[in-house]
Amino acid sequence: MTNPVVVKQTLRMGLLSIAQTVGLPLLASALLALEMLGFGIPIDRPFVLLLTFVVILGVPFLQPERGMMTQLIGGRRRLVARLALRWMLLLCVLLAIGYATKSSDHFSRGLLLTWAVTTPPVLAGLALLMHEALNRMLSDPASARRAIFVGYNEISVSLAQRVERTSSAALRVAGFFDDRAPHRLGGAAEGDIPLEIQGGLKDIIEYVQSNAIDVIFVALPVSHIARVQKLLDDLRDTTVSIYYVPMVFPFDTIQGGTSEFLGVPLIALCETPFHGTRGVSKRLTDLVLGILILLPIAPFMLLIGLLVRLTSPGPAIFKQRRYGLDGQEIMVYKFRTMTVTEDGGAIKQATKDDSRITPLGRMLRRTSLDELPQLLNVLQGRMSLVGPRPHAVAHNEQYRKLIKGYMIRHKVAPGMTGWAQVHGMRGETQTLEQMEQRVKYDLDYLRNWSPLLDLKILVKTVLIVARGDKAY
Repeated sequence: MTNPVVVKQTLRMGLLSIAQTVGLPLLASALLALEMLGFGIPIDRPFVLLLTFVVILGVPFLQPERGMMTQLIGGRRRLVARLALRWMLLLCVLLAIGYATKSSDHFSRGLLLTWAVTTPPVLAGLALLMHEALNRMLSDPASARRAIFVGYNEISVSLAQRVERTSSAALRVAGFFDDRAPHRLGGAAEGDIPLEIQGGLKDIIEYVQSNAIDVIFVALPVSHIARVQKLLDDLRDTTVSIYYVPMVFPFDTIQGGTSEFLGVPLIALCETPFHGTRGVSKRLTDLVLGILILLPIAPFMLLIGLLVRLTSPGPAIFKQRRYGLDGQEIMVYKFRTMTVTEDGGAIKQATKDDSRITPLGRMLRRTSLDELPQLLNVLQGRMSLVGPRPHAVAHNEQYRKLIKGYMIRHKVAPGMTGWAQVHGMRGETQTLEQMEQRVKYDLDYLRNWSPLLDLKILVKTVLIVARGDKAY
């Protein structure tokens, strides 16, 4: 990771990341196809292979600078110069492949020369348009995340000043926290942009929770490692992203890794795995699979809803408040399986022989069909197909006080199924130890996420549901 994840991950930002990845290769391939038509050359099998190679090789060769801030800091001239260099490298690779396979004689020299010369200006135009779109998105106040700095010193003040001067940094500094008296801060307070001390380290937790802070930069010296560790432990009841400036310690990190931001080295201590194109691929996967699943089963869902209404009094759909991404409340849908619809400050979990469960509801719960309406939550973007299972708000408030790191599971959107569920953590949690084990699996998912892991969880879920294991 070359830059910290400081940008709010909107669908618009994600689509731009995808466009930056595949837009230029697709445009280069399309221009070659158009020029073939202009030359009156048919698109036969060798040309189809060439067009395919342009797209496949163009993805790595025509990539912009990695990291959004690096792209903007480099400027337009560097962007165009690097694109021209990468275009020449791509042409060299294509020529080498043609020579090695003895297929270069099949292609018109005039066509390829025209394509090689006319394509770079068009690619540069598209790259500059995306560069400007990125600049506008990052400069939009709605894209910014609020940040605080722990430790008032030369390094933290320097980074904060750079953030305040750089609108495209997508960050807004809310203040500093330091236990030292103001008169001991010395020259660190000097700067052309006023930076406010909000309190000491003991005030951070309350300030983060009451002021919607998204990012924390910890800039304390190595001699304060014990205080840093205690601060990290306290912050595990939040969903804030945490970066350390500038040293690595043996902390228990979530999506940890080294990074650089505005010229200052950082260490990610707690961040979401779904940033940049990873977040977009996750969202697009949810949308595509969600639609493919929902369309054929929609009539079946209507039938279930009708049966629920006919077999017991009450609504067909049960709505309950739960915590979603970043700990925000969302409304989760299920087919009603009980005679009650609890959504208050105290909620009793369903047990194996719970008298509140209706006969139809017991069958729905055993087969997990009661969860099908959550496909609508997935399409809304409130949930994902795979992620930590959302708990009722009352249960969240109970367990966040008892389990260290409980709220970190909300660094990602909740899922219809998850890593904990395929390890037997389904149904009722009768003891605190069982919930601790469930949270452990959820945090392991955040640390080790990959598309392959999601696929593995989905396949295992289907097998578990087919067996009807531990669902009631």
